Amino acid sequence: MTPHPLSDEEITEQLADLPGWERHGQAIERTFRHTYHECVHLAVYVAAKAREVGHHPDMHITWQRIRFVITTHDAGHRLTAKDFDLAHHIDAIATAHGAEPA
Repeated sequence: MTPHPLSDEEITEQLADLPGWERHGQAIERTFRHTYHECVHLAVYVAAKAREVGHHPDMHITWQRIRFVITTHDAGHRLTAKDFDLAHHIDAIATAHGAEPA
């Protein structure tokens, strides 16, 4: 079943519960800072959670930074509740690994 795209108002409400996440078009993004190897380690944990929940972010790793970009491809690259649920999981994993907001 294709997830329902959220309205602009719903997106604004969801973002209010996710400090540090920003909307860029029809995606939400957040960058964390940690050592390079810990960023890679964090990506592995996020990938495992993404597999578990059936929704994946784009992950961009650079020197001491990891950026997550989330949108729902099945909904025409629009934002859905699945994106915000995954963002909450990512925040929890990043916190558990000692990553800091960038």
